[in-house]
Amino acid sequence: MFKIIFMLQYASITGVLRVILIILLIYYGIKILSRLFAPLLIKYVTKKAEERFGGQFGQYQQPKKERPKEGEVTIDKAPQRTTSNKNVGEYVDYEEID
Repeated sequence: MFKIIFMLQYASITGVLRVILIILLIYYGIKILSRLFAPLLIKYVTKKAEERFGGQFGQYQQPKKERPKEGEVTIDKAPQRTTSNKNVGEYVDYEEID
C-alpha cells in the first residue's frame, strides 16, 4: 500500500506539459470569447440600468414642450430681477493716512 501512495506523488513530464497546455488553452479561449461577447454584455447591462433608473425617476421628468409652429411668435416672460436694498446704512467718508 505504501508503494501505491509513494508512486502517486511523482508526476511525469508529459502530464505537467499537458496540464500547462490545457491551462493556456482555457486562458486564451476565455480571452478570445470575452473580446467577442464583452460589448454585447456591456450593452445589455447599460440598457438594464437605464430602464431601472428611468423607472425610478420617470415621475420626475418634465413633460416635453410642444414646438411652436413655423412663423408663430411666442414671448416668454423674463424672470424678475431682484434689486438689493440700497438703504443699508450710513455712508462714511474716510481719508487715507500716509
